[in-house]
Amino acid sequence: MKDLKENIFRTIITIGAVLSGILVLLVFFYILKESIPFFREVSYKEYLFSSSWRPLSTNPAYSFLPMISATLYVSFLAILIATPLSVGCGLFLSFNTSKKSSRIILSFIDMIAGIPSVIFGFLGLVLLVKFLERNLDMVSGESVLAGALLLSVMLFPYIVTGCTETFMKAKDIYYGASQSLGVSKWYTMRRIILPFARKSIFVNMILALGRAIGETMAVMMVTGNSPIFPKLLGRAETIPSLIALEMGTATYKSLHYSSLYAAGLILIILVLIIQVIAYMINKAGMRRIG
Repeated sequence: MKDLKENIFRTIITIGAVLSGILVLLVFFYILKESIPFFREVSYKEYLFSSSWRPLSTNPAYSFLPMISATLYVSFLAILIATPLSVGCGLFLSFNTSKKSSRIILSFIDMIAGIPSVIFGFLGLVLLVKFLERNLDMVSGESVLAGALLLSVMLFPYIVTGCTETFMKAKDIYYGASQSLGVSKWYTMRRIILPFARKSIFVNMILALGRAIGETMAVMMVTGNSPIFPKLLGRAETIPSLIALEMGTATYKSLHYSSLYAAGLILIILVLIIQVIAYMINKAGMRRIG
C-alpha cells in the first residue's frame, strides 16, 4: 500500500511538471507565431538600434530600444536599492532575534509579496510621486526613480526570504565554533557568514531581477509611460507597460499588434537569460560546496 501511494504521488508530480513545461512552451511558441509578421516587415536595426516608437504615425517607427533600456534601468536600480536592505534584514533576523520572533517577522514580510501590484501602484502614485515632486522640485514625480523605489519595496520580501534561509544554514555551521573561539558576532557575520552566502545572495538578486523585469501595473502607474530614453528623474516606459497600454487599442493582426507580441518575446528572452544565469551560478555554488 505504501509503494502504491508513493507511485501515485510520483505520477501526479510528474504529470504536473510535464504539463507546466508544455504550457510554458505553448505560450512561447504562440507569442513567437504572432510576432513573426513584425520580424518579417521590420529590420533588426530598426527595432533594436533606432530610438523612436511611432507605430500609428504616417511614417511609423518601431524601436524597442527605449523600452528595453527603461526596463533594465528601473529593474537594476530597484535591485541595487533592495539588496542591501534585504541582506541587512536577513542578518538581523538570523542573529539578533529568536527563532520564534524571526518566523513571525518573516511571515509579515512574506505578506508584502501577496499584496496586489495595483495597490502598490496606487500608493506610489499618491504618496511617492507627490513626495518626489515636493522634495526634488520635479515638474512631475513620475520617473525612473519613482519606479525603482516602488519596485524595490515589492522585491524586498523575495530577497529577504532567500537570504535569511542561507544565513540560518551558515549560522548552524559556523556560529557555534566562532563563539567557542571568542570571535565576536559582528566579525562572524562580516568575515564568515557573508562570504559563505555571497553566491546565494547573488542568485536571489538575479531571481528578483527576473521578477522586476516582468512587473507591469505598479511600474506603469509611477513612471510616466513615455517611450523615450530613460533618465533617473525623467519619464520612461517599460516593455510590460507598453504591452499593457497599447494592446487594447492595436488593430487585430496589424503590424502594431504584431510588434507588441514581438516586445513580449523580447521580454521572455530577457527573463530566460536571467534565469539561466541564476541556474548556472547556483549549480557552480552547489558543486563548490559538494
